[in-house]
Amino acid sequence: MNISIRHETEQDYREVEELTREAFWNLYVPGCDEHYLVHQMRRHPDFLSELAFVAVVDSKIVGNIMYTRSWVADASNQRIETATFGPISVLPAWQRQGIGGALIRHSSKIALEHGYKAIIIHGHPHNYCKHGFKSSMDFNISDAEGKFPYSLLVLELEKGVFAERNWRYLTSDAYNIDAHAAAEFDKQFPPKQKEYRYTQEEFHIASRAYLG
Repeated sequence: MNISIRHETEQDYREVEELTREAFWNLYVPGCDEHYLVHQMRRHPDFLSELAFVAVVDSKIVGNIMYTRSWVADASNQRIETATFGPISVLPAWQRQGIGGALIRHSSKIALEHGYKAIIIHGHPHNYCKHGFKSSMDFNISDAEGKFPYSLLVLELEKGVFAERNWRYLTSDAYNIDAHAAAEFDKQFPPKQKEYRYTQEEFHIASRAYLG
């Protein structure tokens, strides 16, 4: 399989929203709002368009990755700018074929070239540790409340950048979306059945778990 990775263009926008909807539908909640998040992120000042990529196989977009700015701050409020991706999407028929990993590897290389010291995400360790991510606790990076979420993961791009200090992770408000607006946006797409999946329970447990 020949996977081509290129920057997202404006002509890709709706196709990327459609594939994101397919990738996340019923995964974490009945239905999903990640396609609306994608739609809104592009308009936000923290959106990193230089790190928005699509994966193409035989002229068809089968996956994508998008980033926003994020930060870590120490006790004196000294900050380091980092990058955060999400959503990362792969069409269900193309999952578990290395497309997500290819998007992470490609975009992380470009992120380093743009001067970002690390990539920090919320995600399931099973999905991301194989790509080099480690627990935020290993880098003394807590959430804004000083806790260490099970799902808070770090890919260090510049080795040792977080050494000998304690940090708090600060996310962009690009991820704060209106549920009603998301539901209205979804009406633009073909109807899909909202259903319960066991993955929703796994997500509910993981998202409330903390280390230490």
